[in-house]
Formats: sequence, structure tokens, C-alpha cells
Amino acid sequence: MSEPFVFDPRHSLCKEPFGAAVCGGRILFRVRPLAREGFTHCALVLHLEFSGVQEERELLPGGPAGDRVLFYLAYDAPEQPELVWYHFRFWRDDGSGCDLDATGYRSDGRATDWQLTVYDASHPTPQWFGDGVTYQIFPDRFCRLSVPDPAGLVGNRTVHENWDDAPHWRPDQQGEVRNNDFFGGSLQGIFSRLEYLEQLGVTTLYLCPVFESASNHRYDTADYTAIDPMLGTEADFRKLCARAAERGIRVLLDGVFNHTGSNSVYFNAEGFYPGPGAAQSQSSPYSDWYSFHPWPNDYDAWWGIRTLPAANESSPSYGRFIIDGENSVVRRWLRAGASGWRLDVADELPDEFIARLRAAMEETRPDSVLIAEVWEDGSNKTAYSQRRKYLLGAEAHGLMNYPFRTAALAFLQGGDGADFRDAMETIRENYPPPAFYSAMNFLGTHDTPRILTVLGTSKPSASKEARAVSSLSPDERTTGLALLRAAAVLLYAFPGSPMLYYGDEAGMEGWEDPFNRRTYPWGREDTNLRDFYACLGQLRKVRTSLRQGDIRYLLVAGHGLAFSRSWKNETTIAALNVGAEPMALEIPWKTSQAQDALTRQPFTAVNGVLKLKLPPRTAMLLI
Repeated sequence: MSEPFVFDPRHSLCKEPFGAAVCGGRILFRVRPLAREGFTHCALVLHLEFSGVQEERELLPGGPAGDRVLFYLAYDAPEQPELVWYHFRFWRDDGSGCDLDATGYRSDGRATDWQLTVYDASHPTPQWFGDGVTYQIFPDRFCRLSVPDPAGLVGNRTVHENWDDAPHWRPDQQGEVRNNDFFGGSLQGIFSRLEYLEQLGVTTLYLCPVFESASNHRYDTADYTAIDPMLGTEADFRKLCARAAERGIRVLLDGVFNHTGSNSVYFNAEGFYPGPGAAQSQSSPYSDWYSFHPWPNDYDAWWGIRTLPAANESSPSYGRFIIDGENSVVRRWLRAGASGWRLDVADELPDEFIARLRAAMEETRPDSVLIAEVWEDGSNKTAYSQRRKYLLGAEAHGLMNYPFRTAALAFLQGGDGADFRDAMETIRENYPPPAFYSAMNFLGTHDTPRILTVLGTSKPSASKEARAVSSLSPDERTTGLALLRAAAVLLYAFPGSPMLYYGDEAGMEGWEDPFNRRTYPWGREDTNLRDFYACLGQLRKVRTSLRQGDIRYLLVAGHGLAFSRSWKNETTIAALNVGAEPMALEIPWKTSQAQDALTRQPFTAVNGVLKLKLPPRTAMLLI
């Protein structure tokens, strides 16, 4: 029986290879209109985003194929990185015809093009990041060994004596939330928990900013050359990296290069540092790092937040300091032991800046990795009216996979598995394979509500006052925990690096910042949930298919989802039922026996089929 489509770029009948193409690579296109439509000619209509080239290539006739006719073309991708937009034009000998695009046949001349990403593969992507498990730590809130003294440090800091206090969230008399209450988590505290992290299967520690800063989140850098004294010293950082490496764990630093703090060596608005900073003197060595309109009180700031003056990335001295200099910030901390950078607000940074940063990393530590924060499909993102080039080979190795989180939450909260598949297949199709397999996948971060709270809450409180003290009811927590376990299976089984936000494995709750940034509940963890995450982490280590295997969707039916990860002779299948009712699944199986790797429950296949009945809100990893 003939396949129903005329052209489907995800099907090997129509396009090979799947997805993105390397520069100069050959792509075989085939289109298959019904013979009764009478088309005698077909052309590939192309528009190249960055070069501006527009052209048509006529396809060759391939003769009849059942009730269809075949046209084909071997197309050589551009030699330089590109976004190629394309559709097809059909016509008959009498001149009549129409276009074929992603929506079907149309004659209005407004084609919705398909995307072909063309990337430079000459700079290999290190495999270690995508193969591993990432653990994100908000350093002030993970583990402290003693209560620090804030005297003499930048910023008007206070320190909570009680580790279990709630973070301050109310605005002060000036209507601002200062983020100047600290809990005293430290690098030594992280060091003391390396064995715990190893047990979780963690191979990459992603640390939110660790440099000297006036606020507890430290995204307002005061001194890029110094570890914040509350966290420790450069020697502590070097020791953490070295000892983590002995356990097979690398350290990824947060690079905040779009803006600095107003209370910093460079801007020095409050005169804390000897100076002069750019806010104190137009003769400051940092004066061209910022844009004033006019100096000193009106300046560009990140999203208008005056404590975060925006850096001028085109400043030569700023570029040398951050990237190009022999002892630049990027190079210095790689030499100190970091294995890579997570690039904060990459949308706010010029492509040229990111490319230089990547080049400096490769020169300094060739196996280092660059992960960029982008909240959308990063292959075709437009920011500030510019189409971006994050994934074309010269910039990021991978991105924070917010589209994964968006699609996963929609599925987990009552959506259809088919929508999750389609959203993720779009990412797989658009991203170069090294970037797809190096994505940082997650269910929550320091910028999102806690995943358990999201999955368990039936109706969020409208007021921040209520959200500050809200917690899940017993029934809500039971539901949330069940869905979280299923979500964790999805996260750990999907291609890319699963990123676990500190404390999610302990069952932490909380809405938006700062409620999602409470201290880790040492001694009060949900040990069953923690052990479940540890099991998933160890399975990632021992099963190559979960790290490197291809992905094939076996079932997408309402609240059900099943997909396989296969590598050579090893296959792992993730099967999920996120609905409130039991679900029967039939899954192809090559051998007679199977086992859920999470519970060790055995199953028997009959005539090459596993017949399973998944209880509500459960997931299995079948091996």
C-alpha cells in the first residue's frame, strides 16, 4: 500500500539523510505526487537565509511508482553554514500547477517553507557532556559547613543563621527585592558532597555563578577574577575541580558576560572598590565597557534593571578581558579546572562574540564544552531582528533545551504524546546531530518553579504571598511524585544530557524565584525519590543505548508514549502512561524475555510482542 504523503522530510522515502546537513553534503530529495494529478514537472524552490540566494532546481522524473509518479534531485548543500528554506513547485505541460509546502498544496504564492540546517562539522563536539548526567547547583543554597561572616564584603549582605529559613522575597521600602540575604553554601560544602553526587550518577556539575558579587544569585558579577569569598577561594575551586575529576565529574561554569553588576570593580556605582569605575569617571579604563545616555546616570542595562548595567561586547578592551587575552576570564578558569561554560542570556550576545569565545575555549582546552541559554528552537532563533547562528558549528556545542521542558510538561499535564513527539522531532530535524545529542535537557532550573510543585498542583495560588508559604496537600504530593517519576524516566531516557536541578531528587517544592531556590533539605530528603534518581543515573552509565542510541517512537497515543534507544545490539525502551487510568501497551520485542530495569519486574514476549498493562502515572525502562 502506498504511503499517503507526497513529501515528508522526516521519511527516508523523501529525504536522505535525515535532518541537518554538513556543509557541502549531498541530500537526496524525492517527491511523490499522485499520478492522477497530472504533474509533469517539479522544481525545488530554495531561499538561503544568510547569503540571500534564491533559486530553483528542477527535479528529474523517476517514472511511475504505483498510483504515484516520482521526481528526484541530488542537492549539494552550500559550502558555508546556512539556513536553507525550501518548498516544491509542480506544473503540468499546459502551465497549470501549484506549490507544495509544509501545509500541503497551495496556489497563493505564500509558501510555508521547510528548513534545512547546514552546519560546519569541522570542529568536533566533545562527547562527554551529552553522554553524562548534569547536576545544577545554586551555590549559596546547596551545602554549608559553617555560618560565614559577611563583614567587609561587597553588598549589604545578611546571613541566615537557620539553614531552613525561607529566603527573603518582600520588596524593601524602595520597592526593590535586594537578593542580599545569604545562607552560606560554599565550594567546600559542594566538595563534601561529591560522594553523594557520584552516587546519583552525576558526571557534570553545572554551577550557577561563583564569582564575587553583591547578590545571592551572583548574576551581577563584581569581579570575574575572584571567587566570591563566601564560597571560598580560587584554591578551593581548583581543589573541587581536581577532586571531582577523580570521580569522573567535570565542572561547568556560568558565564555572565552580557552585563556586570553596578556594584563591581568595573562599574563601581557605590564606590566600594578603589576605582575608578565607569560610573565614577569617564577616564576609567572600563568606561567604554558600557553605553551611557548621557554619563553617568542613564545607561543601558539588562532588561532595564539598573543593578545590571549591560556590557558593550564590541569594546576591544572588554573582548580582551573576557575572551582574547592570554589570561582572559574564559581561559583563566578553564586552566583552573573548569571543563566548560554555560553561556547566560546568549540571545543578548552577538554571534561574533560567541564564536570568539568558542575559539578561545578550543585553543585553551580542546575538550571543553559551550552550552548556551536559549529558550526556543535555537536553530532558527531571531533575536533583536537578527537570525542567530548558535548551532551552525562556530558557536555553541549545545543549548539548554527549554523546548523539551515545554513539550514534556504539556504531555505530563494532560497533553497528547503525539504532540511531544512532533515537538521533539522538529528539534531533532533542525539541530545538527552533535547539538541534539549535546542538549542540556531538564524539567526545572533556577529560573522555573520546582517541577514537583508544577506537576502536583491542581490550581496555583494567585498571590505571591500565598505562593511563598504554599505546599502540596498529601493528595497533590502523591500525584506529583508519581508524575515526577514518569517525567524523570522521560528525561533520563531522552537523547542529550539530563540535567537535574539540585533538590528535585529530594522532593523539594517551590514556586518562582526565590521559592525555587530554597536550601537543600539535608537529612529530610525523600529518600525513595532520591534512590529512584540514583537508579536512573547509574542506568545511564551502564547502558550505552541511553547515552548514544538513536531514537524511534513506538507508541504515541493520548497519555501513552513509548520510544526505543538502540546502540549496536543493545536496546532500551522507555514506556510511559501519564494518565489517570491503566493503559495496555503492545511493544515489538526481539527476544522472549524482558525486564523493567527500574523494578526488575520480568515480562515474557509472545510472538515478538510484549503486552503490558501500565498502571496510572507510571513509567518503565525495558531491557
